[in-house]
Amino acid sequence: MIKKILKYAVISLVLLFMYVPILVLAVYSFTDASNIGAIHAFSFQNYVTLFTTPELQHMIFGSILLAFGSAAIATILGTTGAVGAFYSKKRVRNTLSVLNQVPVVNADVVTGFSICILIVVVFGVSKDTYIPLVAGHVVLSAPFVYLAVVPKLKQMDPSLYEAALDLGATPFQALTKVIVPMIKEGIFAGALLAFTMSLDDFIITHFTKGPGVDTLSTKIYTEVKKGIKPEMYALSTIIFVTVLVLLLLVNYMPMAKKKK
Repeated sequence: MIKKILKYAVISLVLLFMYVPILVLAVYSFTDASNIGAIHAFSFQNYVTLFTTPELQHMIFGSILLAFGSAAIATILGTTGAVGAFYSKKRVRNTLSVLNQVPVVNADVVTGFSICILIVVVFGVSKDTYIPLVAGHVVLSAPFVYLAVVPKLKQMDPSLYEAALDLGATPFQALTKVIVPMIKEGIFAGALLAFTMSLDDFIITHFTKGPGVDTLSTKIYTEVKKGIKPEMYALSTIIFVTVLVLLLLVNYMPMAKKKK
């Protein structure tokens, strides 16, 4: 009995430590307080300002567009890399697995700086374009997509691909109509992870973005020095609620389908 109480107490403390700061931020997003402190009157002004200020609209739209674009490219590269490694020989598969872990373990500052040097200095691509920024986010996200897809591949029967080829399917048809439906949960999880990492990343964005380009992470980091505007409370609350709803749908919709 005491062990059970201690277990739930520890879990509750961890959850409080994780979610109380977010809840405080959400509460203050619905007040007219300019700083975290005394709670003032209830207000939607932060949300109105967030969606009516052209500078904030441009930053939000650019951040979401960058996250979607880099996540799409990273999902394609990570998925095809995972499938290719899964059907390769053991030595090749192990080598690719180790190489995939390098960007994951490596410090973001090294990755961001090296991508900036490679694309801007070696290839001569201007930082005024979005190419260095997108490339940096893809390099950051693709290894995590690979790691999300590999477990689903290991749960699958490896002979399905050869069986599809024996029944007359082309390699592309076998990939898209047999393999992809079997690992779609892993692909979706990897895509969500890539989107979130792109939206959240600061270090690689700082090294690869051009002048005048602001994303969510760089905007908040800049405002920390001057004082964060209360509209950022509203934006953070919207992002948290959106991610929470997506996670609930992803986790509970398969369970509802199984019950039916």
